[in-house]
Amino acid sequence: MNVNDFDFYLPESLIAQTPAAKRSESRLLVVDGMNLEDKHFYNITDYLHEGDVLVVNNTRVIAARLFGEKPETGAHVELLILKFEGKTAECLVGNAKVVKLGTELSFGGGKLKAICTKIGEEGIRFFDLIFDGIFLEVLDELGQMPLPPYIHERLEDKERYQTVYSEVAGSAAAPTAGLHFTEEILDQLKAKGVMIVPVTLHVGLGTFRPVKVDNIFEHTMHAESYFMTQETADVLNQARAEGRRIVAVGTTSVRTLETIMTEHGTFLETEGESKIFIYPGYEWKAVDAIITNFHLPKSTLIMLVSAFAGKAEIDHAYAHAVETEYRFFSFGDSMILTHKI
Repeated sequence: MNVNDFDFYLPESLIAQTPAAKRSESRLLVVDGMNLEDKHFYNITDYLHEGDVLVVNNTRVIAARLFGEKPETGAHVELLILKFEGKTAECLVGNAKVVKLGTELSFGGGKLKAICTKIGEEGIRFFDLIFDGIFLEVLDELGQMPLPPYIHERLEDKERYQTVYSEVAGSAAAPTAGLHFTEEILDQLKAKGVMIVPVTLHVGLGTFRPVKVDNIFEHTMHAESYFMTQETADVLNQARAEGRRIVAVGTTSVRTLETIMTEHGTFLETEGESKIFIYPGYEWKAVDAIITNFHLPKSTLIMLVSAFAGKAEIDHAYAHAVETEYRFFSFGDSMILTHKI
C-alpha cells in the first residue's frame, strides 16, 4: 500500500486559519457509505441516538512550545514538549543538530533549564528539567500554545484550542474533532439518552507525524500515553454487551479504544502507550461511528478513516468537501462517519 494512494488535491485557501465564529456553527458532512449530507455541527444531535455512548478525549493542551537558547553560544533553539513526567521531558527540537548529549538550554532567562540526556531519532531529544515551582505554571508563563505549522493567524482566545471538556493536562496538540462541541450540545445529547464518557490520550507525534516512507507498512507510529477509568470501561462493556453504538470523537479516542480492545479483548481500567497504526484492512473491535475533522493528505489519520468508512467512500467525501469548500484541518469543519465497511 503506497502513501500516494492517500494523497488528494487541496487548495491552500481551504486550510482553516481561525476557528468558526461559534464552535457549533462549523459545517458537518454526514458520510453514510456513498451517501452524503451537508449539515452544521449543531445538527449532530440528529445523528446520535438514545443508548449511544459518545467517547470524548478529555486531554488538555499545554503551552508546549518553548523558545530558548544555548547560553554558551546564544544559538536559538525551539522545543515542542511531547511528553513529560516529573522533571524529565521528551521533546521535538527545531534546531536539533545543535543539541547534543549534555547540551544545556535556557528559557525565560534561566527560569527553566533543560539538559539533554539522550538523543532520539528525527529531532527527538530527552531532557532533565531544572525549575522552581510547578512545571505547568512555568510552562504557562514561558511557553506558547503549540498551533500546527499550517496555521499562520494569531489565536486571540487560547481556549478555542481546547475542548470544552478538556481536563487532564498533557497534550502537544488539541484533539480537534472535539473543538466543535459546546456545553449546550452536550446537554442536549444527555437529555436525549446519549451517554458521554471520557478517555485520555495525550496527543503527540503519533497523531501528527507525517508518513515519510512510500510503503506505509514501513511507517512506525510514535507512542502516545493513554488512560481509561473503570467507570468508562463499565459503560463501554455494557454497551457492547447490549449491542449499542460506541461513537468515538476524534482519531485519538478511536486509537485509545482500539488499542485497549486489541491488547485486552475488553475494556478495563488501564493505562499505557498507544502505537496502533490503523489503515485499510484493519479489523475493527470497538468503534461503531466516528466524529472527526478533515485530515492532511498522506497522513495516518486519513488512512484510519479510510479503514473505517472505505477508501472509495472517503475519496468521494473529500472530493465533495473540496468542491463545496469545507474548511480543512485543525480549525476546520467536521464529518461523522456512520457506516463502516
